[in-house]
Amino acid sequence: MSVAGRSGKKSNYLQMDVQEFLLDSASQFPMVLLKNKKEDISFPIWLTTLESVAIAAELINRDAVAERGCRDLVTGLLEQMRVEVRGISIDALRGNVLDSSMTFSREGEEIQVKVRACEAIVMAVKYALPVQVAREVLEGASTLDLDPEEGLGEKAAGRLIRMLEEMDPKDMGKYPM
Repeated sequence: MSVAGRSGKKSNYLQMDVQEFLLDSASQFPMVLLKNKKEDISFPIWLTTLESVAIAAELINRDAVAERGCRDLVTGLLEQMRVEVRGISIDALRGNVLDSSMTFSREGEEIQVKVRACEAIVMAVKYALPVQVAREVLEGASTLDLDPEEGLGEKAAGRLIRMLEEMDPKDMGKYPM
C-alpha cells in the first residue's frame, strides 16, 4: 500500500506530527501531543481512558507487526483494494469535540471520511503520517508552550504506562462483540 499523506498539505492547515503519548501531570488524563517543529507549536489532545487504550494498542501492534514482518488487517485490506491513505486532518473544533477526517484515494478518485479524533490519531501512528490541523482549531484550542530541551519527559509517559497496566477491565465498561 502506498501512503501519500506527507505531500498533501491543505491551505490554512498546519502540518503536525504525533510527538508524544503521555499522561498530563496536572489533570492526570492521558493525552497525545502534536507538534510542528518548524513553528514550534504544540497541540495537546486529551483522551478518555478508552481512547488511550486504543492508541496504546496500536503502538504495541505496530511493534509486533514490525517484528513479525507481516501486515495488519486494515493495511492488508487497503492494499488489496488498491486504496491509498492520502491524508489525516483535524478540521474543526465544536465545543470540546474535534471534527477529524481521513482522505483516501483509489484510481484517482478521492473520498473523505469523517472519523473521531482518536481514530485519526491511531491512523497517523499506524502509517507514520502527519496530521493536518486547521489553523482555526489551533486558535480556538488550548496549546502548550514547551521548552524544546525539556519537553514533558519520560516520567509522564511512564506514569501513563503504569496507569494502563494497573487498569481494571471492569472500569472500561462492557461492550458487545
